Amino acid sequence: MLESINQWFLSLGSEYGVNPYVFGAIYVGAIPFFILSIGWLVRRAKAGKSTVLPTMSAGFFFVSAYLYLAVAGRNIPVWVWVFLAALIVYGAWSSIRDTRKKIAAAKEEAEAR
Repeated sequence: MLESINQWFLSLGSEYGVNPYVFGAIYVGAIPFFILSIGWLVRRAKAGKSTVLPTMSAGFFFVSAYLYLAVAGRNIPVWVWVFLAALIVYGAWSSIRDTRKKIAAAKEEAEAR
């Protein structure tokens, strides 16, 4: 059964021109860099400095696997792009909300000192 699942998984890659293992490696490998970028963003916001570069960095790592799909993929169905767009919008909204909470908490902590 595992062999048939693996074969199906790999067939998706050949059908769409994307190596599923590379996609997965980029997806999982970007997580620590995304978290570090968010930490950098919170520290810069807490210090009252520009957050443009850490925001761009976090955004890049957030969509890096999908950039691979966009560049290397071919014949990707429209429903996949719609689904990915929904995931990205929800993830961005969630990340922005959580980051704003972290920044507010850090500022409150700094003011309490």
